[in-house]
Amino acid sequence: MYHLSHKSSGLLTKRNALTLSIRFARQMKSRYAEYRAPGIISTFDQISCLKSHTPHHDLTSYLEYATQNKLDPKSNVYVGTRYEYTVQSAFKRIGMSLKRIGGRDDYGTDLIGKWSLPSTPFPLKVLIQCKAHAMKVSPAHARELEGAFAGAGAGSSNSGVLGILVSPKSASKGVRESLGRSHLPMGYALCTRDGKIMQMMWNKIAAEGELAGIECGLRYTNGDLDQREIVLTWKGKTIY
Repeated sequence: MYHLSHKSSGLLTKRNALTLSIRFARQMKSRYAEYRAPGIISTFDQISCLKSHTPHHDLTSYLEYATQNKLDPKSNVYVGTRYEYTVQSAFKRIGMSLKRIGGRDDYGTDLIGKWSLPSTPFPLKVLIQCKAHAMKVSPAHARELEGAFAGAGAGSSNSGVLGILVSPKSASKGVRESLGRSHLPMGYALCTRDGKIMQMMWNKIAAEGELAGIECGLRYTNGDLDQREIVLTWKGKTIY
């Protein structure tokens, strides 16, 4: 499992690094051609184009809806939906454009969208599962995320899709190991209920693919340990 605050380049030999570079370049060329090819509409794109059947689309509109309809703030539906929109808002700050698709047609995905990064010539497709209710996120949840890939028609390592499991709790050792064993590009993020992204990591498949060169650290506001959040860099330069 690759935690993004670690630099992995020093672990590679020059020969391996060159091999990875060539392989990645070929993958990017192939994916970019498919991405731009007219008439090709993937299951992922079909899902992302689904029209919402709800009168809300972000955190602000949902809170207004909840107030008007006097929803119980302790109910599972309220807590889960609010957290999904909180994650949507938080991830927007790091360049993700996400849409909530919760419902019977969600194929096991809560949020879907794209992530603009300097490491890829086109936005990276992203699918996210949010676990607001889980007392503890387990390896079973990581396997559920793999299932979401299949539902979105992205069941291969070179599909150009990144899956992220999000929870208000830190990733356990079991979850990290499960994600690390996966043949799919997947990651984990700790997003608090008030929208602070405190932890982000992803597996080797993702680190050697579209996320090559992206690293993550923590940023402190006025040196306050309680006021910290992740910061993303690419080739040493802050991007988000």
